[in-house]
Amino acid sequence: MEPVTSLALQHFLQRLGVLYPDPAEFYLLGGSALCLLGSPRETLDVDYTFELSPDQSEAFQSALNQLGNEMKLDLESVPLGEFIPLPPESHQRRRFIGRFGQMDVYIFDLYSIALSKIARGFESDIEDVLFLLEEKLIQFDFLEQLFLAILPRASKSDIDAQEFRTYFEEVRRRWSK
Repeated sequence: MEPVTSLALQHFLQRLGVLYPDPAEFYLLGGSALCLLGSPRETLDVDYTFELSPDQSEAFQSALNQLGNEMKLDLESVPLGEFIPLPPESHQRRRFIGRFGQMDVYIFDLYSIALSKIARGFESDIEDVLFLLEEKLIQFDFLEQLFLAILPRASKSDIDAQEFRTYFEEVRRRWSK
């Protein structure tokens, strides 16, 4: 698989809007979302989630699979709420990217994305969070508020609370330099 570029993502979304002609809400997460926001780090997959009724989900997933194969894209369905407790009002902080056919495309809440990256704690994840902070796409103080709000529920998402805190403190240390 080739690295995912902003241009490839735009082409993918345009084609998906044609392949799936019905209304849908599609959310980009992870590195592909950051790619659209100008992150210099390459990503090799397109992490996504979507909102559709169960009877529409199968047709949408079929269109995604067909397009992923055609474009040689690694598409990963990521139910973010299963990996981390979603912070309060995350749905209201989604970022509209555009309409492709009848499909509205968003970047999922950047704070939720940042918190999921902190929870995983890889070096590349910490760098992604720092990118969001440096570009002023998220604010550290609000990120900390949301971190503290979800920390008590971390274990329900199979997150080690102490590691989560350690990774958050690493972001704080590097951000305050």
